[in-house]
Amino acid sequence: MPLTTAIIPVAGLGTRVLPASKAIPKEMMPVVDKPVIQHVIEEAVAAGITEIVLVTRSGKSSIEDHFGCHYELEAELARKGKNAILESVRNIVPNNVTITAVRQHKALGLGHAILCGAAVIGDSDFAVLLPDMLVNNHAQSATDLSTMVKAYQESGLGQIMVEPVPMEHVDRYGVVDCSGIDVQPGRSANIAQMVEKPPIDEAPSNLTINGRYILPARIMELLKDTKPGAGGEIQLTDAMADFLKEGTLQAFHMQGKTYDCGNKAGYLQANVIYGLQNPETADSLKAFIKGLEL
Repeated sequence: MPLTTAIIPVAGLGTRVLPASKAIPKEMMPVVDKPVIQHVIEEAVAAGITEIVLVTRSGKSSIEDHFGCHYELEAELARKGKNAILESVRNIVPNNVTITAVRQHKALGLGHAILCGAAVIGDSDFAVLLPDMLVNNHAQSATDLSTMVKAYQESGLGQIMVEPVPMEHVDRYGVVDCSGIDVQPGRSANIAQMVEKPPIDEAPSNLTINGRYILPARIMELLKDTKPGAGGEIQLTDAMADFLKEGTLQAFHMQGKTYDCGNKAGYLQANVIYGLQNPETADSLKAFIKGLEL
């Protein structure tokens, strides 16, 4: 089954990285030389996604502007013969990829944000990518999202990307229960239930949901009837739990590493790792790190 559409909710306030996000959308904060949202959209495109739906709000027009044409800048770069830089700003996404923006007028939770994209999704299955999380698959032959799309296409089942964390941290996350199955990296297993922030001694596993989903169209119908849950918000997890009563979702155990750019420490870590992997910055950054007196 083809999977062509991804929803990316970008309407959040970015309170965990204030004051940096007061006037600049957190999604536009740079990791090395690209804003976080560009890294996420490039990940989606590499997995075969051709339609991106941004769920946004007022004050975030710079995200849409970033993926549009900037005629004056392009003309000036062309005039000065800066062709490499010109290509980097002109070809941010391939020509066959469309980016559509829809508004979330009230902050009613992740589930509500996804529901705002229902008119664009229609009756098709879809992906969801959270813009806070960067999935680093450096030196892998395929990205985790691409492998997860393949698992979806082969099984016909929705996929939830999961990542192991130390057991002492499981109470911070949504945790999947795969009936005790040891899910190997790069593989999927059926989910028996999802537990939100379980006590450490009651957690069914250490596999935590990390912001990448491939969901059946039925989830949109369930979200319409999902009542506010944790925090008084409409939660995607609640709709997925309802789906498990009638269908099957699988946990896909990722192989890479995630960096949560929605908090200051994760954002700094991402810049260091991506900086060390960027050929333009790797050598100077390595030398700088080696010279630090910690």
